[in-house]
Amino acid sequence: MDDWFAALAAGNRLPDAAQQELRERGFVVVPGPVPRGQLPTLARAYDAAVASAAPEDIGGGRTTTRVHDFVNRGPAFDALYVHPPLLATCCRFVGQPFRLSALHARAVRPHAPAQELHVDYERDGGGWPMVGFILMVDEFRPDNGATRFVPGSHGSPAAPPGLPADRTARHPDEVLATGPAGSVIVYSGSVWHGHSANSTGEQRRSLQGAYIRRHAPSGMDLPARMRPETLARIGPLAKYVLAVGPDTAPDCGQ
Repeated sequence: MDDWFAALAAGNRLPDAAQQELRERGFVVVPGPVPRGQLPTLARAYDAAVASAAPEDIGGGRTTTRVHDFVNRGPAFDALYVHPPLLATCCRFVGQPFRLSALHARAVRPHAPAQELHVDYERDGGGWPMVGFILMVDEFRPDNGATRFVPGSHGSPAAPPGLPADRTARHPDEVLATGPAGSVIVYSGSVWHGHSANSTGEQRRSLQGAYIRRHAPSGMDLPARMRPETLARIGPLAKYVLAVGPDTAPDCGQ
């Protein structure tokens, strides 16, 4: 077990009630790392980063627009993936050294239909191979595409009972994860979820990330994409989380 993991596991954590909700339901909504007064600055940085992204970094399906690699898009996003309660939660639920697998922007388009219910990471014998988070750049409401979850569906490798043949349809047990801008949804990658329909004329913006076991394969090779200016700006903890720094924490003899 590396020193950073031990230090993080002993650090800040989600409140007990939030941990229980995450364990039992597979997701929880908690306050995020960005102070309320700085949310407009974050939103402006988000829009500027999306507008300047190279075409090869822009993707998405029929309902959303996604822009990859927000690790390298400026200091406004540096605090998101090293938020202490989030990292301590990863220690508890991943249960072993981990790293950031992805950090991207995702906006649900105006008048977009609901997304299919799905899992991000199939459950295996380890139970919690992935912890995801969604930071609400905009308020998540029932009318603008808030993420819907099937509570408890992370507890089994099988699809949840009642899953409709049309996975864009409403599941009888689904609930919406709503909250004010700046809130964070923390969730198991094995819980069934998807965004709901956006019936408004405005996009609903978010920043989304995922943590996986440190040596598990990743969909995007973040270490290979690291820019010199990012490496010069971030600290030892961020470098560890991105797997571009040593496993020994500075206060453990580095």
